[in-house]
Amino acid sequence: MMLPDAAKYHFPWEVNLASVPEGKTLRTFGRLHSYDLVSSKAILTAQHSSVQHHISVCTKFVEPFQAQLGSLYIVLGETELGDETIKLVLKARVFTCVEGINLPMLEKAILEQRKYFQEREK
Repeated sequence: MMLPDAAKYHFPWEVNLASVPEGKTLRTFGRLHSYDLVSSKAILTAQHSSVQHHISVCTKFVEPFQAQLGSLYIVLGETELGDETIKLVLKARVFTCVEGINLPMLEKAILEQRKYFQEREK
């Protein structure tokens, strides 16, 4: 049995059907905007430029957890198609609160990691 590939980081504003196909494993982050325990759904948000981005997360595989609204979370999971209103849902396998992390440094680290992997592929 082979392990799946390590999930690549995607910025929250990159998580959409145009850039992430269904079934892809990825990592991303965002602030916990809302959480519904009954339906096992969470919404993460992130600001980029002047746009607020939303990511729908299915949390049934990571429950129970102590939801801290407004806190920063990192999520690892697989994408799946949602309904008409929510085009893409991230099925969380890991959903970790990382409140207090230096967000600009995380974004810089993601860019540096991408640069490293691109250079390594040449």
